[in-house]
Amino acid sequence: MADAADPMHEASRGSRDAWLRSGGNLLSTDYVIDETMTLIRMRLGLRAAARWWEQIDASSRLRWEWITPSRAEKARRWFFDWNDKDFSFTDCTSFVVMQELRIQTVLTTDRHFAQAGFDPLPGRLSARPGRDA
Repeated sequence: MADAADPMHEASRGSRDAWLRSGGNLLSTDYVIDETMTLIRMRLGLRAAARWWEQIDASSRLRWEWITPSRAEKARRWFFDWNDKDFSFTDCTSFVVMQELRIQTVLTTDRHFAQAGFDPLPGRLSARPGRDA
């Protein structure tokens, strides 16, 4: 969503905005912060990463979850047990948090979430408003 040149930029923004308008909230993890800040810096520069951070840091509609040692261990099991998939470790930490919190819908263009059984947006808005995505 930070990169207007990305082919999925508009669809991703539209899905996020529709989710928020429907009463949904957003949830992310410290591992996703790490990946996103690094990716934005590499693609768009340090200023863009700082703007992104300021935007999310000020959001009252975003909740943070932290990857604890217990969650990291569960993610390690996902990572090695699903050896027919090329999930990143960060993907696996997200899977663990989503399972624990009973979250089915995820705002991502990463095909791995659908492979793991989650409902990715952009796509159909299938989760109930008022829940985290």
